[in-house]
Amino acid sequence: MPATVILGAQWGDEGKGKLVDRLAEDATWVARFQGGNNAGHTVVLGERILKFHLLPSGITREECNLVLGDGMVVDPWVLDKELSDWVEGGGTDPAGHRLFISGRAHIILPYHRYLDGLDKKIGTTGRGIGPTYSDKINRVGLRFDGLPHADTSAMATRQNAALEAAGCEQRVTSAELDEQIAWIVNRFGNAIGDTGIMLDNALKMGENVILEGAQGCLLDIDQGTFPYVTSSVTSRGNSTHGAGIHPGHVEAVIGITKAYITRVGHGHMPTELFDTDGDGDHLGTVGHEFGTTTGRKRRCGWFDAVVMRHANRINGFTEIALTKLDVLGGLEEIKVCVGYRMGDKEITEMPSSAKDLESCEPIYITMPGFPGLSTEEWLGIARKCNSEGIGFSGLPSAAQSYISKLETLLGVPVSSVGVGPDRDATIDRV
Repeated sequence: MPATVILGAQWGDEGKGKLVDRLAEDATWVARFQGGNNAGHTVVLGERILKFHLLPSGITREECNLVLGDGMVVDPWVLDKELSDWVEGGGTDPAGHRLFISGRAHIILPYHRYLDGLDKKIGTTGRGIGPTYSDKINRVGLRFDGLPHADTSAMATRQNAALEAAGCEQRVTSAELDEQIAWIVNRFGNAIGDTGIMLDNALKMGENVILEGAQGCLLDIDQGTFPYVTSSVTSRGNSTHGAGIHPGHVEAVIGITKAYITRVGHGHMPTELFDTDGDGDHLGTVGHEFGTTTGRKRRCGWFDAVVMRHANRINGFTEIALTKLDVLGGLEEIKVCVGYRMGDKEITEMPSSAKDLESCEPIYITMPGFPGLSTEEWLGIARKCNSEGIGFSGLPSAAQSYISKLETLLGVPVSSVGVGPDRDATIDRV
């Protein structure tokens, strides 16, 4: 079977965890291909809320194998904590059994977190992601396959020089690095391997593989709103490369987008609604918009078709998974951004410069709203739609019109609609 890529189509936090969890029921492998614990994926199983930062969302499916791929940066101590939490919640430790770490993935060390903690401009998570990718590009990083060969004396000298130059008070020692490396090998040695070969063999055997993105397309180091981006390529082009397989394996690319738009961190968001705006307060409050990783309040705004056209051009979505449609319930009218006004010009494509984007004002169309319902009522609608095979036709008519308008603007079909946090609160198209 071909691989399926699941990507965030906005600035992250679109609901990738929930979709991967659903699709993983029929998958034998779920692989993360970039990023680190700056990602946050939430899966809701009834009363149980699971939050993952490194573990692929397919962990909830006991028959599904998991990969932390070549393009990732991995904090072993965070991974250990996530696995401990999983075991304490009743799961079994998958490391070395169905969880495998690429030997090519880079390791986040305390030094990287020290450096990242100095950021005041970009609004990073402070988890050490950027400095680890910087070491990777500078060819001085530590990979999992390099653990047996690490020169900790040279590492300590280089890291301390960088910390001093950055004005950071913390220091590292060779002895500390030796101890940390020994712990990593002892804890995860049996899980480290050539995961690209594992995935390639699985695809050759006709198995179902999901490639799970971490952040959203607009945080891509090349194609995002630079410099307010993450430190890796978050888009389709890196999905196979970061997993260690060739792009010919991919047939389906699912872009996940909220029915509105959110962002955490710095950088302009043209359709942003501020806290003083009633609609913005509605989206943030009803949508419980707080970052899974950082806990920071997300900035909310109307759906931006300009952003989505850019994301689609980069990724070539074969379908769209629309999430959090229920959050729009209760609004009298809903706006959709169809273009920008930049100075005396009207544009329909996103400018590459973040400074130019700051001068863009949204051009809206307005659509009628639909009633607000309780979480239980939305869940009931989803179950009825799926059990009776009626798809989106079971939604309020104004909600159906909204979905159709987005499809027209984007030129991509919507294959599923999320109407609540629960695993079952998703309506599939028929």
